[in-house]
Amino acid sequence: MNVFVAGGSGAIGVPLVRALQAAGHQVTALTRSAAHAEMLRGLGATPAIADALDAGALRQAVVAARPTHVIHQLTALPKGGPRSARELGPTNRLRIEGTRNLIDAAVAAGAQRIVIGSFAMFRGAPPVDAPPDVREAAAAVTAMERQTIDATRDGRIEGIVLRYGLFYGPQAGSTVQMIAMARRRMLPRITHDHSLLPCIHVDDAAGATVAALDHGQPGAIYDIVDDRAVSFSEIVDALAKASGAPHPFAIPAWIPRLLMPYMARMIALRLPLSNAQAKAELGWRPAYPTIDQGLSQTLRAA
Repeated sequence: MNVFVAGGSGAIGVPLVRALQAAGHQVTALTRSAAHAEMLRGLGATPAIADALDAGALRQAVVAARPTHVIHQLTALPKGGPRSARELGPTNRLRIEGTRNLIDAAVAAGAQRIVIGSFAMFRGAPPVDAPPDVREAAAAVTAMERQTIDATRDGRIEGIVLRYGLFYGPQAGSTVQMIAMARRRMLPRITHDHSLLPCIHVDDAAGATVAALDHGQPGAIYDIVDDRAVSFSEIVDALAKASGAPHPFAIPAWIPRLLMPYMARMIALRLPLSNAQAKAELGWRPAYPTIDQGLSQTLRAA
């Protein structure tokens, strides 16, 4: 296949380009920064430089690549992950305007299929008492997914949505940051933690994305998550164990709610999602079924 990856230099973009190359696909990787072009060439991809919010420039880049398949991994998140919903603003715009531009460009290029990387944590309507910035982020994810399904229904292109869990891995910025905090005992557990958070190793997310190019059903939405959701405190324990950090201490839930309200809301969610449909229809299996296995094996290898 000739695959165009929008967001090829991001957290999942880099392992995705590697996975596509390993599978024998021809890859063009879009980036906004000319500074990333050489890195993408080193991965074996042909770099394309354009801003996804510039519809004309994006269309020109995609049409020139003549892809059979397009993958949407566009974000503008801080390297260590967002600390507040306000930091999601640029990504919200990419999920709305960038998605529209990319679908239009893919159709103009004659691509058969587009695979959209979505975010499981913002699925569905947020609580009525959620702050405006959280509602905006959820609305942006909904708009991105709806545009994809509508394009499929209208016969413009085959669209598939992949709802990723929380990314982790030795090269994921958020994991690197959390390990550094754990080693300084600055990443505590939460007392009476009842959260259930869906996670996914970035390499497994990339593998599922490659599988969706061939095997995903047009118009389908798949949850790309580990075999088991875990609490935030289990994530903290796994990070400490895998990195040789001291045993984390525990704090009551009111402290993060007071100091970091956005993060506190995110780490308190209960989303016991299932990857059964992705396994059945994509022929995919996570190499790291749980975050314990993923962190211990990949950090040891790193």
